[in-house]
Amino acid sequence: MRKLITQFMKFGIVGAIAFAIDYGLFGLLNQILDIHYLFANTFAFTISVIFNYIASMKYVFDSRDDMSKKREFTIFIILSVIGLLINNGIEILAVERFAIHEMIAKIFATAVVMVWNFISRKILLEKKSNNDIITTN
Repeated sequence: MRKLITQFMKFGIVGAIAFAIDYGLFGLLNQILDIHYLFANTFAFTISVIFNYIASMKYVFDSRDDMSKKREFTIFIILSVIGLLINNGIEILAVERFAIHEMIAKIFATAVVMVWNFISRKILLEKKSNNDIITTN
């Protein structure tokens, strides 16, 4: 359990930096440069995913021995695209249906996607250890 808590804290630090990149870039593009929120969101999210991949696979998750870096990156990108779809879906719903400001909606969307990212990456990208295996006799 201690390893999981430590890992989640590392994930939180990497996530906070990725969020700062994502949210800051989104704010710059949407609020200052007046770019439509979905385009701004997609671009900012994509840039933060690049940082997140490098930092997550270096500091948070132990790479699987049975998976090539190419496959690892491909899975990471697929999970991130799903995260982007969730993120944009929440943005659209919040802004268009509930008239929530784009910057506020972005915070909520990011929180939901953070949970998706941790669980999906832990299941699909992390090396399994003997402690992760539950055996019954």
